Amino acid sequence: MKADISALKEEFYKKYGNRENKPVLFYSPGRVNLIGEHTDYNGGYVFPCALDFGTYLMARTIPEPKLRLCSLNFPGDIEIPVGPSYRKIEKSWTNYPAGVINEFAKRGIIVPGIEMLFYGDIPNGAGLSSSASVEMVTAVMVNDLCSAQLPMIDLVKMSQKAENEFVGMNCGIMDQFAVGFGKKDHAINLKCDTLDFRYAPLNLGKRKMVITNTNKRRGLTDSKYNERRAECEQAVELISPHFKISTLSDLGIKELYLLEKFIPDETVRRRAKHVITENARTMEAITALEKNDIARLGELMNESHDSLCHDYEVTGTELDTLVYEGRKLPGVTGSRMTGAGFGGCTVTIVEEDHLESYIKNLAEIYKAKTGLTADFYLPGIGDGARRINQHSYEL
Repeated sequence: MKADISALKEEFYKKYGNRENKPVLFYSPGRVNLIGEHTDYNGGYVFPCALDFGTYLMARTIPEPKLRLCSLNFPGDIEIPVGPSYRKIEKSWTNYPAGVINEFAKRGIIVPGIEMLFYGDIPNGAGLSSSASVEMVTAVMVNDLCSAQLPMIDLVKMSQKAENEFVGMNCGIMDQFAVGFGKKDHAINLKCDTLDFRYAPLNLGKRKMVITNTNKRRGLTDSKYNERRAECEQAVELISPHFKISTLSDLGIKELYLLEKFIPDETVRRRAKHVITENARTMEAITALEKNDIARLGELMNESHDSLCHDYEVTGTELDTLVYEGRKLPGVTGSRMTGAGFGGCTVTIVEEDHLESYIKNLAEIYKAKTGLTADFYLPGIGDGARRINQHSYEL
């Protein structure tokens, strides 16, 4: 974790006063998905890991029946009366924590007055799950301060529901799950419809994971994300009367012939094809990683991006420039977009000996071709959402 906790504490007191009532610190990571994109809401396999940067939340209970929310990343401090339910505020970052608090209220958990200060070092809009990180750190905080004792899986489901129903983003469960269940130096093999999962050690040897931000901002609720989800649901509706399935992930590579047979729309066929083949790639990628076959993992990452570009059509000029130009450079094992697409980030595996030249050369190429400046991150793989014990930092 990289935040200056002492400075964060001072900002909290500057905002709210009363140094006698000590706040508690909570933390929730961002996430990156190594492979398995747009499969989560189709009940399929994903392979994410939690990062070592994320969202910090200082919070304390107060006697007044008020929820006070402020952020060092976004303008617009909000004060909300405590109540049995909460309403969405148009175009406000506070809808993410408020939606989670609303889920607790719906369960009959009495949320007291709380003062909250959020700070995140996840690039917003980059596709690294800043929204899920805010949701999960709020869920862990409320669970702790209210002594609700809900298990992590409940907090994950409540956070996803808050984003689906309160915020209005029809996301799958992968982001919240990876943020909640992250484990240091491990990726998570998750089947999204059953929530069965296992950890896989992420040992890249003399290679590094590089996350590159296109710095093309994209709002998911305004993007074609929900449209893609609807297209997948349409594919299921067309196939299921003839071949019993509940999601596209019920189909394997051997069933690809069903797409031609029962889906007349060529675009919908390609959407379904991506989901089915991406599931197969993700399962093979997990096997490759367990065998320490990083070269094969890289090949599968490349195939994943190609499918997201041509079949699912969620990449765009910026992501494609980073991926396809980056692959031409020495030392690149594999590269693909990560997240929902339409901007955001790529994830790339690069040999350590070529890391410096890769970043320098790709930055120049990307600037020349797009006019944008890319940001490069070399993250570690961290643990999931949690309370930070007071002995871990100076209050």
